[in-house]
Amino acid sequence: MLLAFDTATPLVTVALHDGSDVVAERLSVRPMKHGEQLAPLIEAVLADTGLVRQDLTAVAVGVGPGPFTGLRVGLVTARTLGHALEIPVYGVCSLDVLAVEAVDSGAVTGDFLVATDARRKEVYLASYDEAGARLSGPVVARPDTVASEAPTVGEGAVLYPAAFPHAVGPVRPSAGWLARVVAEERAELLDPDPLYLRRPDVEAARAPKSVL
Repeated sequence: MLLAFDTATPLVTVALHDGSDVVAERLSVRPMKHGEQLAPLIEAVLADTGLVRQDLTAVAVGVGPGPFTGLRVGLVTARTLGHALEIPVYGVCSLDVLAVEAVDSGAVTGDFLVATDARRKEVYLASYDEAGARLSGPVVARPDTVASEAPTVGEGAVLYPAAFPHAVGPVRPSAGWLARVVAEERAELLDPDPLYLRRPDVEAARAPKSVL
């Protein structure tokens, strides 16, 4: 039984996959409350299927790119579960998950982009072929510098329609699709390390410079 979750966006998404397909999925209702909502959502999907944590055989987690705080919550939880249960943990680029869903749902038929919200009036962007394989990226950029007429999946296209006028497909990554991507090995499987693309907003204080 594969547990999958993604905390790379303002909303937490959690799902269970039994080896054949997704059997339970939950989405948080309050944005930016990753630390408060991830554990209860995991317990909820387990309860939905009558399972306990010891029934899990693997964990899948979205590694971003995304904000520091949200990614940290998901990745720490994934590593902790993997260590405690002695099961493997697989990371997947969250943009790759959106790409696979867009292809499989028929939202795109040729090459396309995935653009998600990077805040600071920027987007995380990657390009994909018609099968959902990543061609380039991800990068973080201002929308006007990467504007495109290509079909564009993700929240970035919704937020910046002048730069991405052809918005299509899903807006945010789904844990259900993350689980399918891992179960079917539809994207590169990564270590559960964060894909930030930029330095954290809060950094450890540096030692003061010597005045001598």
